[in-house]
Amino acid sequence: MKVLNLRCAHAHQFEGWFASEDDFQSQFERGLVECPLCADKAITKLPTAPRLNVSGAREPSTEIVAANPVPAVSPEAMTMQSMWLRAVQHVMANTDDVGERFAEEARRIHYGEIEERAIRGQATREDAIALQEEGIDVMSLPVPAAAKGRIQ
Repeated sequence: MKVLNLRCAHAHQFEGWFASEDDFQSQFERGLVECPLCADKAITKLPTAPRLNVSGAREPSTEIVAANPVPAVSPEAMTMQSMWLRAVQHVMANTDDVGERFAEEARRIHYGEIEERAIRGQATREDAIALQEEGIDVMSLPVPAAAKGRIQ
């Protein structure tokens, strides 16, 4: 098993688990590797140091670190990513996906034509504005394709 530290163009850092380096390359070349937060496919592998159990181990040379800087991600940013993923998981687990019928279903629920339930789906900006003007609360929540399945 190969565990890689990855980062998208929007600086979201995440781990990717692959059977091998070749498996990663194959998936990457086919456009299957994407950020779990924003679905960006512009992925970069971050440098990782192998874990070696050797006596007399010392800190890496500052020359090596300076040559391979890795932008720091604050603990707060990591916490926000984690909270966002949990919120998306909650929404996905507790709503019915009505797809492109979102505006129609929201109206039917609002006007009492069908039983009230939590729904999610896609709506155009115009549909969302029209729903709000009718007094129907809607919220835009961008969910990347990768999050529509099981989120690890």
